[in-house]
Amino acid sequence: MPVPPEPAAPFDHASRTRDAPGQDDHPTSTGRPGRDARARLLPARPGTARPRDATSLSVGVVGGGIAGLAAATALAERGVRVTLYERADTLGGRLAGWPTTLSDGSRVTMSRGFHAFFRQYYNLRALLRRTDPALRRLTPLPDYPLRHADGLHDSFAAVPRTPPWSALSFAARSRSFPLRELARVHAGAALGLLDVRVPDIYARLDSLSAYDYLDSIRFPRSARHLAFEVFSRSFFADPRTLSAAEMALMFHIYFLGSAEGLLFDVPDEPFPQALWDPLADRLRLLGARVRTSTEIDGVTPDRRGGLRLATERGDDHHDACVLALNVPGLVQLTRNSPELGDPAWRARIEGLRTAPPFLVSRLWLDRPVARDRPGFLGTSGYGDLDNVSVLERWEGEAARWSARTGGSVVELHAYAQPEHADRRAVQDRLLGQLHRVFPETRGSAVVDARHEWRDDCPLFPVGGYEDRPTVRTPRPDVMLAGDTIRCDLPVALMERAATTGLLAANGLLAGWGIAGHDLWTVPARGRTLVTRRLAALAGG
Repeated sequence: MPVPPEPAAPFDHASRTRDAPGQDDHPTSTGRPGRDARARLLPARPGTARPRDATSLSVGVVGGGIAGLAAATALAERGVRVTLYERADTLGGRLAGWPTTLSDGSRVTMSRGFHAFFRQYYNLRALLRRTDPALRRLTPLPDYPLRHADGLHDSFAAVPRTPPWSALSFAARSRSFPLRELARVHAGAALGLLDVRVPDIYARLDSLSAYDYLDSIRFPRSARHLAFEVFSRSFFADPRTLSAAEMALMFHIYFLGSAEGLLFDVPDEPFPQALWDPLADRLRLLGARVRTSTEIDGVTPDRRGGLRLATERGDDHHDACVLALNVPGLVQLTRNSPELGDPAWRARIEGLRTAPPFLVSRLWLDRPVARDRPGFLGTSGYGDLDNVSVLERWEGEAARWSARTGGSVVELHAYAQPEHADRRAVQDRLLGQLHRVFPETRGSAVVDARHEWRDDCPLFPVGGYEDRPTVRTPRPDVMLAGDTIRCDLPVALMERAATTGLLAANGLLAGWGIAGHDLWTVPARGRTLVTRRLAALAGG
């Protein structure tokens, strides 16, 4: 089978979008992805339902994280023969989980830590609906509380979800927005955040750091430490190195542009059991092969057509492939594949960088934390500590351990650590900072602990947007996917991973004349004509 031909013209999603009416939270009955009346549908390119020859098309998807699972699922649902390759022995990528045994003999699941499944993650949630139509394996947390060491605290529980009332209500309720500092805000410059458009926002703000941009609009210091830093560090980077365009896009997705709000859901069991094992089972039912513990060492174009993917057991031949790898994996695979792409494209891959190291510490304590402690707490001003999770508040496995032992399972995150940090010292400091946040834990003994140090998350640096690789590559039979991949849609983090996975699958399907999959996003620009005009007056 020859490589898929390039479509006659690039597919312009913007020309085929439309607003979706309604306010329903349950798209299984209405077809809408959430409550936001302005959520945007990007219809797939039409085509045949499946390949004319059921055995004619084969795709290797390299990487079993969210992006790879999305691409593999989208392709397999259209009758393409898919092989999913994952180097680790478990699926999920940065949301993988693996079994471990505690010192008390308990078998538990460890992971790389807490992740929030926001309601505006339309494409990720659509992927999860393949095995859980009502998303019953996701459970809502009642609040998203934030606390600063100086006593300031904020909450999103009672904040309206629809902009601009969400922002106005939050500022009015929050002590971190004192009137004397609000009066100093450069309103004209700040109004530009009311109309964030992709990719225009990168032309406007990618040359600034998030920290410098907030300085330029005189964003209140107290709010910056509490409301802003908690969000910005979700990118695992210091605000001084994070692109202001990514920060503005984040405000649009989660707060100023979407009516889904800032509350979120979490899986009710560890990631493998709740999410990835069911999805892997479905892939197998669709005829896909799921090969964990299998690393792809290189990709080579075959003179007879297609691609050869090198494994330790020999080469596998496919008509096309999707590379859904983290930054180190993609860089190394490209180095090992000298015939892949052109020099400019290879330089883009080589230029990708990772964010600083971060730590996830999970502690099994011999006594419970106070009953009123939230399931998740964002923190600022507590040294290394960025957030605290109490897992038994939502996760079944942790709740069963807690009920059996009388203890608590607590998780601590520390982002953007120095490259050569004294890891033991940071781990010890986190425990001390937990004692400050939850004083009742000072008397707790640590039954067992697991510490995960990682440094493979993508960095979105100042000025980095233009050189970031896109889903399409110089070869029409090779696509990229993942949260590091440039995507000119208003998506980020896990949702960018799922969205680029679907875009990669759609790109291959379009080349073969097969129908793709619809996508949804938050509104592509400011929500109302009034806000757009205000932003225009500010030069946005």
